[in-house]
Amino acid sequence: MSDLSADKPIGILRRGWSAAVGDYAIAGGWAHRGEALVVADAAGGVYAFEGKSGKTAWARQETHDGGVLAMAVHPDGRALATAGQDGRVLIWRVAEGQVEQAIDVGSGWVENVAWSPDGQWLAASCSRQVRAYGMDGGEVWRSDDHPSTVSAIAWSSAGELATACYGRVTFFGVPTGEARQKLEWKGSLVSMVLSPDGDIVACGSQDNSVHFWRRSTGEDSMMSGYPAKPSALAFDDTGTLLATGGGQTVTVWSFQGDGPEGTRPGALEVHDQLVTTLAFACGGTRLASGSRDCTVVVWSVGRDGQGDPIGGAALADVVGDLCWRPDGRALAALDAQGGVTAWRVSNR
Repeated sequence: MSDLSADKPIGILRRGWSAAVGDYAIAGGWAHRGEALVVADAAGGVYAFEGKSGKTAWARQETHDGGVLAMAVHPDGRALATAGQDGRVLIWRVAEGQVEQAIDVGSGWVENVAWSPDGQWLAASCSRQVRAYGMDGGEVWRSDDHPSTVSAIAWSSAGELATACYGRVTFFGVPTGEARQKLEWKGSLVSMVLSPDGDIVACGSQDNSVHFWRRSTGEDSMMSGYPAKPSALAFDDTGTLLATGGGQTVTVWSFQGDGPEGTRPGALEVHDQLVTTLAFACGGTRLASGSRDCTVVVWSVGRDGQGDPIGGAALADVVGDLCWRPDGRALAALDAQGGVTAWRVSNR
């Protein structure tokens, strides 16, 4: 795919717009039902671009000392949370680009931030603790220390938060902080994703494997043989397909029927370097993958996990994040040089 470029995409990706931020573009998300794309960079900059034109709506520099580490758009699309190396979380109004709340979480880096599905709570992890806040920025609960630094957080429902660290995944009730379930496994968990119904938990491990649990049955299993740590994981919105990185191949496991145990996963092969990010479009089986080879590929994936490439483009540097617009009609990609590129996506 060496002949691709950002302004000459192929397949279902159609030319859109490009912009730039000040440093490595590490996190992005669509706001206002796709009318704006917000992006955070490694230098602490936060930016909003008009969704259709790419025109800069506002830009704020050095909002977090040391840089932004994570970002999450509120479910209603009107607010935004950023977290950084300065131990703070900032809650923004997207329309004006103004900070409404500044929360001092702790003395360490705040590496993960996530809104509950109903938007009532905001969770943030700092070192070995995770904390939950209300929309007003007030703390409603904090955990005891985990066995190690919290590597990932995710909401299983509006009132339940999952955390991953060395050796376990824990589910907490919010706002009480009650530990409802612990899923233990001897190993360092570096990534985590939950199925939409919250029943299946999948984690990438330091030992180049993917471990998953079914909460309803207590069963667990492991998929091994990855060349590298599977840090990129994504479920489709039905919970049937789990896409995993951990090499230059995108491996897609199907939970259809009795799978994935005893079944052969889909192997999506186009990238020639490590896959860095994965994202399914809403309401379908289109999967976007980004890689260290600077390419973005869109796949059509069947319920058995098998698939074919249907679109692609190349960026100037390593792909840092991929963001589907909620209606699936646009795809944005961020890269290590601070590039922000959005393509229109055709229906065919």
